[in-house]
Amino acid sequence: MYEYQFVETSLGGFFSSPTHRETISEYAAQGWRLVQVLPLEYNGHGKPTSYEIIFERPIQE
Repeated sequence: MYEYQFVETSLGGFFSSPTHRETISEYAAQGWRLVQVLPLEYNGHGKPTSYEIIFERPIQE
C-alpha cells in the first residue's frame, strides 16, 4: 500500500521565483517519490500558473 501527498506549487511569475525544484528535493529527502505534476490554474493566455505535485511512498508499518 502507498500513501500520497498533494503539494501545490508555482512555476513563478513576474514577481516570484519558481519553487518546484525545492519542493521536489524536499519531499525526495523524506522518502517520497514523484508520481505526477498536474496544472491547476491558467492565466489569460492559457499558460499554467500553479501546479499540484503528487508524491507517493510505501506506508510505514
